[in-house]
Amino acid sequence: MHIVFAASECVPFAKTGGLADVVGALPPELVRLGHQVTVYLPLYKATRPLLPEELTFAIRSITIPFPYYNRFAGIVDGAVREGVQYYFVDCPELFDRDGLYGPKTGAGDYADNAERFGLFCRAVLEASKQLGVPEIFHVHDWQAAFLSILLKTVYYFDPALRSAAVVLTIHNAGYQGWFPPKTVPELLLPWDIFTFEKVEQNDTFNWLKGGLVYSDYLTTVSRTYAEEIQTPEFGSGLDPVLRRRHWDLRGILNGVDYSHWDPAHDGKLAAHYTADNLQGKVECRRDLLHAFGLPSVPDTTPVIGIVSRFATQKGLDLIAQIADQLTERNIALVALGSGEQYYESFFRTWAARKPNQIAVQVKYDDALAHKVEAGSDIFLMPSRYEPSGLNQMYSLKYGTVPVVRATGGLEDTVEEWNADNRTGTGFKFYGYQTGDFLWAIDRALWVYHNDKEGWQSLMRNGMAKDYSWSHPAREYVEVYEEVLRRRG
Repeated sequence: MHIVFAASECVPFAKTGGLADVVGALPPELVRLGHQVTVYLPLYKATRPLLPEELTFAIRSITIPFPYYNRFAGIVDGAVREGVQYYFVDCPELFDRDGLYGPKTGAGDYADNAERFGLFCRAVLEASKQLGVPEIFHVHDWQAAFLSILLKTVYYFDPALRSAAVVLTIHNAGYQGWFPPKTVPELLLPWDIFTFEKVEQNDTFNWLKGGLVYSDYLTTVSRTYAEEIQTPEFGSGLDPVLRRRHWDLRGILNGVDYSHWDPAHDGKLAAHYTADNLQGKVECRRDLLHAFGLPSVPDTTPVIGIVSRFATQKGLDLIAQIADQLTERNIALVALGSGEQYYESFFRTWAARKPNQIAVQVKYDDALAHKVEAGSDIFLMPSRYEPSGLNQMYSLKYGTVPVVRATGGLEDTVEEWNADNRTGTGFKFYGYQTGDFLWAIDRALWVYHNDKEGWQSLMRNGMAKDYSWSHPAREYVEVYEEVLRRRG
């Protein structure tokens, strides 16, 4: 079958989070299963250097109407990569900016994001009519959820698109795309959609809600998160809609691209290693401590690693609350990331107070992230919620034992250590409390210091897990086939 992906991010072209990794990895896997896949992305300023200097246009100009003016978008041919055809929607006045969704200075979202991604979704539909209408449009998050609304309203009677179905993947229900009511006529939509049963939420036009209502099928990025978002705690106000559509909702765990994340051949590491020969991990630990300026940490001291967006959602408030208690233990800790100013300041201050134990680099550096995964002994992910999570799966592959809160994809991928039968891959805690978190860390530290054989089993158990994209891709194909069966 032919599947068209519409998304606002995709590695290597544009990335702010895990959405980009999924859109980069899933289409090639679908191609390997025998399907035709096309990916549409906005042509951002940051994307242009990754394309040939002389752009090739598949469609020179598409007219996108607005109430009092027209805009014009070109469709750039991004060529075929790993069997996937990439196209970029080119509208410089909307996308040729420093940030994807807002200024890089952190001054919030762009005021015209509705126009930007409204144009993007219309351009994808119009381009598909010329370049190939798929059986399935697979759209991702609120930025592309608008395509579902268009397909079932403005384009409902378009004969070229009438047979196309749409699947929406929710990568994070907390980001929904809220716009004022006036956005409805500004995007040439009928007012009758602005009801609580359709797109209205707290007197706003909620794009993600509209996508939930109008899409043929819904997926999200782990089995547990699919259950969680149907509750008030995790649904961010959309749980009633998700409960109504629970028969059309499926959690499919994200995969890992092991061509980039495998210690046996990772070019970013000081040494390679496997589950059968872990010696290289010792050199990776030494290299990590050198990179973070902690060369004098004793060999018997476990190194705890953090690679994270610095935000409350990631559970960093728990880390801040146990900081003093944690440094009373025999540990060293390295943290890599950036984000909210409060947590950037916290980590810098913590490192300044404990310079022989704590080191931080406030930035995102892909090579350094690989070093943290390989060189750490323990990896912390105490997330308040985590739809899928990738770092815990990277940690497992790199023999770095994760300590996680049992939520979303963390619950689905980390198995609690059982000392009696030597099963399990990490340590989990359930309540969002500092005592629960610290107890999970202490359980990990006890095994590290007192049960060397058990720790080796923990490492190897994790390294044996397979979270590649092959299985999730087959699950997505099952979803597509189910949607087509329903539509006859």
